[in-house]
Amino acid sequence: MGAKLGGGGGGKYTVAQNSDINVTPFVDVMLVLLIIFMVSIPAATVSIKLDLPPAKAPPTNEKKPDPVFISIMGPEDIYIGPQKTSMDRLIGDVAAALRVTDPNTPLSEQRILVRGDKDIKYDDFVKVINELQQNGYLKIGLINEDIE
Repeated sequence: MGAKLGGGGGGKYTVAQNSDINVTPFVDVMLVLLIIFMVSIPAATVSIKLDLPPAKAPPTNEKKPDPVFISIMGPEDIYIGPQKTSMDRLIGDVAAALRVTDPNTPLSEQRILVRGDKDIKYDDFVKVINELQQNGYLKIGLINEDIE
């Protein structure tokens, strides 16, 4: 507890007004809260076992084939590499391009990268993606770069 000693005139039983803040109860409450948090935090953390890959991948000697690039410039302006195609011929042309890049890998396991012009509608882009997925091509990547 804090007390004020000395000072003020007056009699023996006169107590001068003390305007200083007593911080002792505040410190007591803060220490109790600190102890509560120190005890409760280790119980709140849950350990999750993670199987992380090694930091350095082992070197591989096999060369991965280049992916097939599909460029969407408009609703009927679709290119597989430099070759122009349409929605009707898309799957056949993709299969032919994939056979050229890596004939040993199944078509559904090969990578396809899709990029779209900034002026195409989202619907036209999604139609191409859906067409590929409905025909079993599930390894589809999206490219964010300018097409000129």
